[in-house]
Amino acid sequence: MTTLTVENYLKAILQHELQTGETLMSTGKIAEAMVVSPGTVTSMLKTLSDSQLAEYKPYEGAALTESGRKLAMRMLRRHRLIELFLVKTLKLTWDQVHEEAEDMEHSVSDFLVGKIDEFLGRPQFDPHGDPIPTEDGQLRGTTREIVTLSSCQPGQQFRLARVTDQQGDFLRYLSDSNLNIDTEGVVENRNLSGGIMTISVNGSMLSLGLSAAESLLVVQID
Repeated sequence: MTTLTVENYLKAILQHELQTGETLMSTGKIAEAMVVSPGTVTSMLKTLSDSQLAEYKPYEGAALTESGRKLAMRMLRRHRLIELFLVKTLKLTWDQVHEEAEDMEHSVSDFLVGKIDEFLGRPQFDPHGDPIPTEDGQLRGTTREIVTLSSCQPGQQFRLARVTDQQGDFLRYLSDSNLNIDTEGVVENRNLSGGIMTISVNGSMLSLGLSAAESLLVVQID
């Protein structure tokens, strides 16, 4: 029987792997993700190693074992399906669902999660555009070609597919700017020296820092 804390650590390591392609997550990165001290992380990584859920390398970090990855993917599936369920049924906004899903994902049963998945029509993506794992741990919707908005050249048309920075303030800013998942726009200007780019969305001009645009993943439209 795993604890809530163990499940959160495993999920954090998995998300790092999915976002960066790196199986090993450093102790510092884990501490940052979990908002705890490096010493606390080291103690937990030893626990995960003893439980054969992660391979711990002192002074380096940890990577998930097969069993650890399976459990982490299970938690990620729960989290993303619950987020989408809350948006679709209770009409919560995409900046409201993360904390609610964090609490609920540890208590719902696999049976209920399966029913939610069925009710929603086996969706590919959560409200932020993140792919939803299947019951057997496969990620749906990973075949589409997406790039960062910051890499797009002036004149490029795009459709917003995913937001990796899911801080509430940033998501509310995007909503207020009418920039939501599946919104289409055009890159008007990209100033590398100034660190800013301008896009057109629904006839309105919007300026974004390149660091913010880095967290917006888009499908390029020919």
